[in-house]
Amino acid sequence: MATTGFVAEGGCTCGTVRYRLDDDPIFVHGCHCTWCQRQSGSAFAVNAMIETDRVTVLSGKLEEVPIPSPSGRGQSILRCPSCRIAVWSHYAGNGQKLAFVHVGTLDDAGRIAPDIHIYTNTKMPWFTLPADKPAVPGYYRASEVMPLASLARMAALGD
Repeated sequence: MATTGFVAEGGCTCGTVRYRLDDDPIFVHGCHCTWCQRQSGSAFAVNAMIETDRVTVLSGKLEEVPIPSPSGRGQSILRCPSCRIAVWSHYAGNGQKLAFVHVGTLDDAGRIAPDIHIYTNTKMPWFTLPADKPAVPGYYRASEVMPLASLARMAALGD
C-alpha cells in the first residue's frame, strides 16, 4: 500500500484505546444530518473516510455496536468498552473495508478539516458553512466532488 507519509494518532477519553492513521484520509465529511447530531451531541460530526487496513489499533480493543441508520442498512460504531467513546464507524456499502474515523478522537483533530459538508438541509441555523468548501443538502455523487486519487482509493475497496 502506498502512503503519503501522513500519520496521525488518537484514542478514547480514558486512554484504553489508542490508534494510528497510517495514511491521509480518502475524504472528510462534515455531516449535519440529525442522526450525527444526536450521536455526537453536537451540531455536526466530522468523519474521516479511510481504508480500515490503514488504521492500526495500538492498544486496547474496540467493541462493535450495531445501530440502525437512516438508510435502513445499519451502521456499526466501534467504541471503547471502558469509556464508551465512539472512535470510528462502518456503514453498509463498503462495510468493514472503510472506516469513518471520528476526527474529534484524534490527538490533533485540527489537522483534518471537512472536504465537504453534507446533509446541510438539517444543519443548525446558527452555523455558517465555510465558503471555500462544497456543501450539499443531502449526500453527493463521489465522481462530482472527490479528487481522482480519492476515487481510485474508493474503487480499490471493491477489489
